[in-house]
Amino acid sequence: MPVIDLSKTDSVLNTFVAELRNVEIQQDPLRFRNNLVRIGEIMAYEISKSLSYSTKSVKTPLGNHDTNFIIDKLVIATILRAGLPLHQGFLNFFDRAENAFVSAYRKYTSKEQFDIHVEYISAPDLGGKTLILVDPMLATGASIELAYNALLAKGKPETIHFASIIASKNGVAYLEEKLDMDRIYVWCAAIDPDLNHKSYIVPGLGDAGDLAFGEKL
Repeated sequence: MPVIDLSKTDSVLNTFVAELRNVEIQQDPLRFRNNLVRIGEIMAYEISKSLSYSTKSVKTPLGNHDTNFIIDKLVIATILRAGLPLHQGFLNFFDRAENAFVSAYRKYTSKEQFDIHVEYISAPDLGGKTLILVDPMLATGASIELAYNALLAKGKPETIHFASIIASKNGVAYLEEKLDMDRIYVWCAAIDPDLNHKSYIVPGLGDAGDLAFGEKL
């Protein structure tokens, strides 16, 4: 399972991720959401380099031009709610993609213990398609694994891309252990070293959903 850490290459992506982390910039929810969108666009561009293409001729006012077009049947899937702006960034670039949505959340059994629950799925047929499952934070890996397994009820994709802005080393290792598939790719804008006692990524950025949409009860 290839793991692509985009922070290893210097680009403006690293600036946008740094702004997400910055406690002062986080006071502006609009800017936080806009950075999620922009990061989604950049990650979509990077993923596009790994897709399949075929050549078609495009008629111009003065002739014809051969251009390579994506032939993958794309489905962009998002874990609600924090994933919505990131999803939009991907959709801005993959504007002909189908869309899927999964409601997954932490149900706490104590102050530090929780289970992951899936309540809702809306998805097209995934059989033979390229699934891009986006979630801003890959902490323990349990949420994205559960969402992925739930989506498999809608068909088996040909290729799977997991895209997260910030992942933990633990979360990446968890996916490598649990998901034994050759056609899974994990894309991260950054990989952080630790999780705290509440399973939040350190240094991370905090709760992406709350920062984007306001604190929940």
